Amino acid sequence: MNIARINNFRMGAYAALAIGLINLRYQTGADGNLAKSLVLIIPGLSLLLISFTNGGKRWMQSKSAAAISLTCGALLLAYSFLV
Repeated sequence: MNIARINNFRMGAYAALAIGLINLRYQTGADGNLAKSLVLIIPGLSLLLISFTNGGKRWMQSKSAAAISLTCGALLLAYSFLV
């Protein structure tokens, strides 16, 4: 099992989680802030939790997982700049 690849997934998940939590803090009082932040927090937290399961580790070794995660990560990053 390639641990470096799994660590890359974990770092991406942590980045999405951190961006969501930072967004939640700095937009305190804005309308719909929790919903906007949860769009970033939930995928980050779920990917982070999946990376610690055996099935998740096996899935992360596939090329489809890399393509899906890269696409979703780019979309979440763009979203984080727009909100």
